[in-house]
Amino acid sequence: MPFIPYGRQTISEADIAEVVEVLRSPCLTQGPTVPAFEQSVAVKVGARYGVAVNSATSALHIACLALGLGPGDRLWTSPNTFVASANCGRYCGAAVDFVDIEPATGLMSVAALETKLQHAERDGILPKLVVPVHLTGSSCDMAPIGSLAQRYGFAVLEDASHAIGGRYRGEPVGNCRYSAITVFSFHPVKIITSGEGGLATTNDPILAQRMAELRSHGIVREAERFERPAAGPWVYEQQQLGFNYRITDIQAALGLSQLQRLDEIVIERNRQLECYRELLAGLPVKLLEVPDDVLSSVHLAVIRLQQATADQHRQLFEELRDAGIGVQLHYSPVHLQPYYRALGFTEGQFPEAEAYASSAMSLPLFPGLEPTQCIFVAQQLTRLLDDQSSK
Repeated sequence: MPFIPYGRQTISEADIAEVVEVLRSPCLTQGPTVPAFEQSVAVKVGARYGVAVNSATSALHIACLALGLGPGDRLWTSPNTFVASANCGRYCGAAVDFVDIEPATGLMSVAALETKLQHAERDGILPKLVVPVHLTGSSCDMAPIGSLAQRYGFAVLEDASHAIGGRYRGEPVGNCRYSAITVFSFHPVKIITSGEGGLATTNDPILAQRMAELRSHGIVREAERFERPAAGPWVYEQQQLGFNYRITDIQAALGLSQLQRLDEIVIERNRQLECYRELLAGLPVKLLEVPDDVLSSVHLAVIRLQQATADQHRQLFEELRDAGIGVQLHYSPVHLQPYYRALGFTEGQFPEAEAYASSAMSLPLFPGLEPTQCIFVAQQLTRLLDDQSSK
């Protein structure tokens, strides 16, 4: 059987046609398709504004800046995430810290967050910004996080890079009911793709305007907002230090087309997850739980080995890859990356995230994955676990 990756994009003929239409148009970069994509995503998730950029990392960065994060401030996030969730704070000169996870879901622990906030308030080191990460497409428990934000005075930035199409308490992830800004990713292995790309949603017009300016060099083009009289119709003003984080009409066209299939993609991903639940029943592994009030978009199918040493975890990982199954770890704890170790983080600070990393792996799951491939994955996993238990 050909190698099975843990994730990949699915491109339809309709996607190709939409991209070709833009290629044949006068505008390849900043034309009408980008705002159409922004508006469509915002409407889909129930937010007032969408700001599209060239990656979710860029979206996290400008979101932090729009929320006023800077030197002397603190950002807290999960250690069980891609490094961008923490790096966005460092880009702004802020200190970064972490909140441990719930072992059953892999998501930020609300109890751990509340305890850490109590200690931080006592010590005078409360965060300015907390970034919950919706790992595998399942929303964190945002209502109590939002209540803690009101009590302790921090802003909430949802890292929903995995979670477009998901729902929390019956409402779409990204509506910003409990947060200031939500960020999505459109990388090819995510739920839908624009090739590369990201988007931030918000209900605050000021935050939307700030992010739109920051993605394009900090430039203002509206004459009524100029700080000096306009010398002519060609004038623009750079009023802050921004970046070239713009997305193109080509990418937006692909994203717009894929957005039309979002609901059916999420249904298919959930179906595949349930297939794995049935196939893996009885094995000494456990799929991450989806909270009762969450519809996951199922970006990843993550199992945790129940009775394996770190060496057995690594051996199983390597043997599955040798069998043509592209398992992956999402994620190694951010606080143990060399960059963050140099900032003073060490083993033992976030024990649940560390235990997770020594027992977790992502199985293949993506639109178009055949039932026979799921069965093959389960068969190989069963065989290799049996081999380990017999030694």
